[in-house]
Amino acid sequence: MERLKNRVAIITGGASGIGRATAALFAREGARVTICDLNDPKGAETVEAIRAEGGAATYLHADVTSAGDVAAAVEQVLRRDDQIDVLINNAGISLGDSVLDTDEATWDRNFAVVLKGAYLFTRAVLPSMLERRTGAIVNVASVNGLLGLGEDAYSAAKAGLINFTQNVATRYGAQGIRANVICPGTVRTPIWQETLAKTPDIFQRLARWYPLGRVGEPEDVARAALFLASDDAAWITGAVLPVDGGLTAGLRRMAVELQGDEP
Repeated sequence: MERLKNRVAIITGGASGIGRATAALFAREGARVTICDLNDPKGAETVEAIRAEGGAATYLHADVTSAGDVAAAVEQVLRRDDQIDVLINNAGISLGDSVLDTDEATWDRNFAVVLKGAYLFTRAVLPSMLERRTGAIVNVASVNGLLGLGEDAYSAAKAGLINFTQNVATRYGAQGIRANVICPGTVRTPIWQETLAKTPDIFQRLARWYPLGRVGEPEDVARAALFLASDDAAWITGAVLPVDGGLTAGLRRMAVELQGDEP
């Protein structure tokens, strides 16, 4: 049974990584998917791959930080499909690290892509969802929004995204809108290419901190997004769902080392 049959979904940052995996899975589950991204070659490649499997997908060049781009993209989807059932705010960027090493422009860029982008797309799709009294919004935050893990600007923006999701959920729930947020841990995506070039064993080193013994794959997050977007989660809204291999459940490795035992 296709869990998103006849649903229309917009996925930001859908050209690669988690967004691409989510777009592919949603299409296999019957959704008509629109990918919004700035990477035109990767966007076209993703759409081609989805269509090759028999799925319905379209790519739109859209800057999530531009109100004009966002409004135009949403208008185009509504003109074509007459509805938007699911919004996945996945676009993100991580620049800078500590407060002292992050200039104002870098701070603003993190917030613009991560938080403003989600705000603009949510604001754009809500009127049509409210008119039909149905809609599912899934925002992709990070464990960085829950814990102090560095990347201060990115982490603060992701924390803001969690709170933004909760406010949308409580404000519009009575009108049929559900909003939930996923907090992934380390996921093997193209964003790690530069780090991998310097530290080829980075995923193996990070895996030691995860109770399940590995870092995540984009499909791990995509499956969580599918659940939250589908009717299987019909009575779930405002939820903050870690998809993190157990990382935020507790620091077992730290506890073991504190006790002086071998990990």
